[in-house]
Amino acid sequence: MPAYGTAAGGLAVRWIEGTPLWNALAPARGPEGDRPSVRSWLLGIARTWAEQLERLHVAGWAHADVQPTNTLITPDGRAAIFDFALSCGPEVTSRLPYRGALTHTTAPEIADALLITPADTHIQAQPAADIWGLGASLFWCWTGHRPVRYADDTPRTDKLRAIADGKRLRIDDARPWSFPVLEEIIAACLAPAADERPTAADLVTIIEEAQ
Repeated sequence: MPAYGTAAGGLAVRWIEGTPLWNALAPARGPEGDRPSVRSWLLGIARTWAEQLERLHVAGWAHADVQPTNTLITPDGRAAIFDFALSCGPEVTSRLPYRGALTHTTAPEIADALLITPADTHIQAQPAADIWGLGASLFWCWTGHRPVRYADDTPRTDKLRAIADGKRLRIDDARPWSFPVLEEIIAACLAPAADERPTAADLVTIIEEAQ
């Protein structure tokens, strides 16, 4: 997590120099991105992202809002996550109920729980939901398409139902160019069942072996 402290009676956090994921991946969304340097760079982003989540998960926490706007890419090509406001720890306290975050990167199990529970019921996000969010964010920002197909003006409940029902866009129908290694990583992260997804530590190993 970023370092933090107090200053002049307020909260001070470490400044992260970086570019939002969507903007950073713009060069990779066109055919000109199909070159070795971009491939290596994309895998480095995925690996460092998984490394940060691994630290969080080992401590018993889930970020619970893994999405493009909460991820910066630093000048040296590393992913940096921030905005831990919705994070779920190992113990449920008197916090406000967690009711999901950005719809487009919501894991199926979270979407299903949101649909079947009252609005004031806390949903305890687990690390596997973060892995879905990572895969969904990579899918979206590399291909330019959200991983689950629905119109922008679709009501949120219907979007959540589409996610829960697994109505996912095929990555080979959306990719700007073929990159089998990255496609396999994204597909593993987007496994419908939470227990079928790799852990963050697994992801780090998989990517290191691919690089």
